[in-house]
Amino acid sequence: MSHLKIGPFSLYTIETGRFRLDGGAMFGVVPKTLWNRQIEADNKNRIPMAMRCLLIESEQTGRCYLVDNGIGTKFNEKYEQIYQVDHQHSNLLDSLSYHGFAPEDITDLIFTHLHFDHCGGTTFYDKSGELSHTFPNAQYHVTETHWKTANNPNARETASFFEENIGPIKESGRLNLVGDQHLFEEGLSTLIVNGHTLGQQLPVIKADNRTHVFAADLFPTAAHVPLPWIMGYDMRPINTLEEKEDILNRASSEGWFFFMEHDSQHEVIQIEKDDGKFRPKTGLRLGDLDKRW
Repeated sequence: MSHLKIGPFSLYTIETGRFRLDGGAMFGVVPKTLWNRQIEADNKNRIPMAMRCLLIESEQTGRCYLVDNGIGTKFNEKYEQIYQVDHQHSNLLDSLSYHGFAPEDITDLIFTHLHFDHCGGTTFYDKSGELSHTFPNAQYHVTETHWKTANNPNARETASFFEENIGPIKESGRLNLVGDQHLFEEGLSTLIVNGHTLGQQLPVIKADNRTHVFAADLFPTAAHVPLPWIMGYDMRPINTLEEKEDILNRASSEGWFFFMEHDSQHEVIQIEKDDGKFRPKTGLRLGDLDKRW
């Protein structure tokens, strides 16, 4: 698990496990004969997915931000089998400990959005079977738009929101609803996209003349970089198409780095544009991106 110092921020890769999702749903209208060359499916048509989060430690404010926290441990055996949840690969608490952090050190949880694979680690069932908060000192940051969506989802999206995830956040007294393009502090802001789900916020770190963006579900893997390769899970695929084109144009011309939440093979990518088409430059890790880059 890698680490990068950039300006006043220290960035840490937090691996929280692996799981699998249906490849057809992950690639929408793209035929399997194409996407299976990029990411091979298992005998149940599922592809491997990372749950890679990002810890941002700030020298300016002393705050410790965790972006998303994985699927958590609240699934029963049936759902663990459906999604092939693998915490042997890695888990949230061990990943934090590897970098010298405890859950109590986290001051802020930035949720890109509240689908179950992004916020399930917020709580866990204690020995008495009660829901307990993993991060007792953290403020929970969600966009106001997405909070409304999570609490009143459409019939197509409702299966992505679990009451055992959303309820404790609502009742915590630590929920902070933010607006679009929120500034957490100098150098740490967000970029809002609405194609996958309304009000998804992508953290953006700008320092040392570089831009790092947490990709979340704008494009969950490097294979999703080409414009038409859009998830069937996206609520508004035309919006995703437009958002991707705008962001990838900026990223290719300005040399942005994308931290990949769900790509099981690629931790960081950059974007190249050739003859009007976008493609990822892969093989990068967070720890490789020192100031000499």
